[in-house]
Amino acid sequence: MKLLKNIILFTFVGLFLSDSVSAQNLLQERIRRISSRKRSIYLDTGIFHNGGPKINSKLKAVRHSFSPKRGYERVVFDFTTKELPRVYGYISRDENKLFLDLFETDVPASLTSFGDSKFVKELLFFPIQKDTLSVEVIFKSNVTLDVFYLSNPGRLVIDIKK
Repeated sequence: MKLLKNIILFTFVGLFLSDSVSAQNLLQERIRRISSRKRSIYLDTGIFHNGGPKINSKLKAVRHSFSPKRGYERVVFDFTTKELPRVYGYISRDENKLFLDLFETDVPASLTSFGDSKFVKELLFFPIQKDTLSVEVIFKSNVTLDVFYLSNPGRLVIDIKK
């Protein structure tokens, strides 16, 4: 009887763990380096980074606008520095989210409102450590993203479309 309970427990735990491990297998994702110009390559999943320098920065603003003519919404993260700080991101199609890690970056307490958006449901900030800011961009539905950056001042640009 005890052996049967152990087999059932082992099977249950194995099924539970295998499901959660395969939910976000980041080792199978392609890692892309984002460009300093718009490429119009829209992705619905994957990992990206800018290979940026380690510089202290502050997130100044997050703004957005929708262009019906172009068919996408642009979200821009404005920084206080000339260059974009080091950025890593993960686009999760299953969760309808974009996860961003902004290194050596602070967020001011005054940065609270994002406003109404066509594609973005919510924007959440998590100051993990003194020098790391994690951001979750939660989308209303499945979308595709074109991510790039600009300099002078440093900006992370995300174009979003269905």
